[in-house]
Amino acid sequence: MTGPAERAVIGAIRGFVSAHLDGGPVCVALSGGADSLALTAGAARAGLDVHAIVVDHCLQTGSDVVAETAAATARRLGATAEVRRVTVDGGGGLEAAARTARYTALRAGRDGRPVLLGHTLDDQAETVLLGLGRGSGGRSLAGMRPWSAPWGRPLLGIRRAQTAAACAGWGLPVWDDPHNDDPRFTRVRVRTEVLPLLEDVLASGVAEALARTADQLTADSDALDGFAESLLDRQADEGLAVGGIADAPPAVRTRAVRFWLQRRGIETPSHRIVTAVDALVSDWRGQGPIAVGGDDEARLVVTRRAGVLVVERAAR
Repeated sequence: MTGPAERAVIGAIRGFVSAHLDGGPVCVALSGGADSLALTAGAARAGLDVHAIVVDHCLQTGSDVVAETAAATARRLGATAEVRRVTVDGGGGLEAAARTARYTALRAGRDGRPVLLGHTLDDQAETVLLGLGRGSGGRSLAGMRPWSAPWGRPLLGIRRAQTAAACAGWGLPVWDDPHNDDPRFTRVRVRTEVLPLLEDVLASGVAEALARTADQLTADSDALDGFAESLLDRQADEGLAVGGIADAPPAVRTRAVRFWLQRRGIETPSHRIVTAVDALVSDWRGQGPIAVGGDDEARLVVTRRAGVLVVERAAR
């Protein structure tokens, strides 16, 4: 007999596929935890052609056994599976480095297929709170999108407790990652300390309210992004004509600046960079070039000339 949690997971996956995919083969990012395991099982039971990619970060003793066990479970569920081992290094802290390595491995293994991720409503609530605390702006507060090719999140309307219950109902072996309880990680403290306190002070339903906020802000951000893209589409060449965006509302103008920088090869312009470049439009006082990136040989700078912003290389 299929219980309510299992039905909720399968229903969420079928609804996601109907809204965003064509029903073809998919990959699932499988860790062995309840969320990704319920996603793998639910996708297989929903009739999808599933390939599970298990990323072994090699950060804990026995991680190879955990990874192989998860892959074996996926195969028993009717999916194909592979384990990809990665090296976690680089800047930004352990969480950021692990995430970069994980997504790199998923991109390498997906072979053109969409990748389903096991993020739940609880993860969405945590993301909104983290964005709020960091002052990251509306786009960050909008949280994670259900679909942003090639990444899909069918379980954003499902609670973490439901994925655990679904795994129990299906008799699946769940691995509990010790890092999920390690207070060294900010997200863990948000999960175990901040959200429970908010639930206590503001009464129940905080996680759902935060997730609704993310949905509403996503719609708002999409509309503003559309206006900004429309402004850029009217531009004649690679330069950004100040007159074409100067009269736009700040929320639209700064988005246009960000998108223009991205089109010029600045993949992730920071808030500081966008603000400084926007000042060349909104607060022009003859200020000099704004550094926006570069490499060991040259800097990339934005300069205003005759009412047009241009990106140039400047020797270091």
